[in-house]
Amino acid sequence: MIEYIKGILTDLNPTEAVIEAAGVGYGIAITLPSYSALVGSEDKEVKLFITEIIREDTHEVYGFVTKTERQIFELLMTVSGIGAATARMILSAFTAEELRMLIATGNAKAMAKVKGLGTKTAERIIVDLKDKAIKLDLGGDPTEIPMLDVEAESGVKAEAISALTMLGFAANASGKAVDKILKADPSLKVEAVIREALKML
Repeated sequence: MIEYIKGILTDLNPTEAVIEAAGVGYGIAITLPSYSALVGSEDKEVKLFITEIIREDTHEVYGFVTKTERQIFELLMTVSGIGAATARMILSAFTAEELRMLIATGNAKAMAKVKGLGTKTAERIIVDLKDKAIKLDLGGDPTEIPMLDVEAESGVKAEAISALTMLGFAANASGKAVDKILKADPSLKVEAVIREALKML
């Protein structure tokens, strides 16, 4: 069981980080909050807390900037019908604090806006995780990763569409959603654009 991977961040996009450690490059699936925290840290040493999902036909590695985010991810996967891909999408549509508030207040309607989740599954998340979510400490862990702004606005559209495509959405639909969002507010960062698009697609 891998607890964390610490090494040089060699590549980064909104859904994956590549960290080189001891001469090995690890492709690690990430959420939008972790992506936002990692932006600007390329070619620097970073640390991601790891959840491994090993099955007969696949070996997936998910990484998180904080232990708290990893804990929420793993809690989501204990709910019937929630797999790793859906858990990551939920944590990309809402911040950890937003998700905890939705669960604590029983707001299944807002949570169900995540594509493919549905009201029944959202309600199941609330029932299964309400007590556990309220107890979570979302203060976060100190990290060595600076919070920096996403680069030029010109790259926001391309990055957002690329991330949405990797999350399983059609490129054409993703492009239309991103265009609509950026037309309404051109100053949005890529993380915010993707989060809004996840609620539209």
